[in-house]
Amino acid sequence: MDNILKNLENDPDGMLTYEYIANNCDTCLEDMPLLVEKLTQVDLTGQFLASSARFLAAVDRERFSPWLGPLIEGAISKDRERRYIGSLLEAIWGADYKERVDELNATDDNFRRIYKRIFPVGI
Repeated sequence: MDNILKNLENDPDGMLTYEYIANNCDTCLEDMPLLVEKLTQVDLTGQFLASSARFLAAVDRERFSPWLGPLIEGAISKDRERRYIGSLLEAIWGADYKERVDELNATDDNFRRIYKRIFPVGI
């Protein structure tokens, strides 16, 4: 992993780290904590955090579940313009998330935070 992180050291925006995760998801499971940390540090817009969460959930939600939360939290924190987090609603919580809004708001803090930012009350 040290060589990998050394190569990702100059990742200016998270794209290289995202590409590494996407291209090596079958073999990088034990490196995920460091990869998520690196991605959180360099992704200033939340684009690659959200993309990584969507990709890993699509590949194997159960296997990557320990890292989905931190990726989603990072995307929420960084995506101030709401350009990327809206795509997480369906990708993470399913196509029927609109029918389950009350349930998801009550049980999932990340869903509640995203939904509230994408669909603010009173607008």
